[in-house]
Amino acid sequence: MTSTLPIIDLEPWYDGGASGEAAVVDGVRAACEATGFFVIRGHRFDEALVARLYDTSRAFFDLPAEVKAACPPVGEVAGGLMHFSQGMETLASTMGVETPPDVKEALDFGPLYRGGPWPAEPEGLLEVWQQYYDAMDGLCVVLRRILARAADLSDDHFEPFFENTLSSLRVLDYPEPVTPPLPGQLRAGAHTDYGFLTVLRSEDKPGGLEVMNLDGDWVAPPALPGTFVVNLGDSLMRWTNDKWRSTPHRVVNPPKGSQGGSRRQSIAFFNNPGRDALIDTLPTFRQADVASRYPAITYGAYSIERQQKAHANHISDVV
Repeated sequence: MTSTLPIIDLEPWYDGGASGEAAVVDGVRAACEATGFFVIRGHRFDEALVARLYDTSRAFFDLPAEVKAACPPVGEVAGGLMHFSQGMETLASTMGVETPPDVKEALDFGPLYRGGPWPAEPEGLLEVWQQYYDAMDGLCVVLRRILARAADLSDDHFEPFFENTLSSLRVLDYPEPVTPPLPGQLRAGAHTDYGFLTVLRSEDKPGGLEVMNLDGDWVAPPALPGTFVVNLGDSLMRWTNDKWRSTPHRVVNPPKGSQGGSRRQSIAFFNNPGRDALIDTLPTFRQADVASRYPAITYGAYSIERQQKAHANHISDVV
């Protein structure tokens, strides 16, 4: 399976030349209109930090189940750690499709979400998660400015909406299969993300990410070293009145015969507006005498509605 997702080099944006910036903006705009997915390189993100987060999180997933169980999916600690064991999430249900639970385990953290106390082991877990969150938050400022210009808005147009951001960091562990999947069961069922923007570090292992293209076919983005996969969420699609796309994607099961090398881990940063941010059609996407497709809604109300479908009773309240 091949990929049709564009690869966009951000280095010209950082260089500050007008022609280079325009090329980045044009490439991002085209991707937003076509698939809502693109791959970025030249992003200047610290690769050593990616490796530290990966290794420390893997050490948590390798702990005994009874130790991990002490970290709950819902807690009372502001900015605490949330742990979703296998069977707690069914992403396909957010699109009205009933399937068995996803075959994955996840850790979540957001400064304005409530989880459990950070565990003492593995050592340094809290510190590396905070460092990665902060660094990724900085990269997303750059991406929001590029997106704003691609939408024919001022570079800082989106910034007020991200005060008290409900962004979150998630690391997912897809274990080596020990039994065949149930009918319809995937590592992560087909879904769209409900926030503004997702920045994903994926791993080149069997049973990975697939994205639905405009023809309704599933394509696999390349897991190229040092790159991130970026995709738009439903909130941004609503802001553009569906001109930009929030595209269904899934994580498939590893093919038969790949035993012994199909465990994989991915790192997702969900860049989300604040709870009170109003998601309403942007002025550059309004048409005279044509009603918007969606009523205005706050991001807080919209996100809770979507989370309840995926996590059933396992929802973390914001602070």
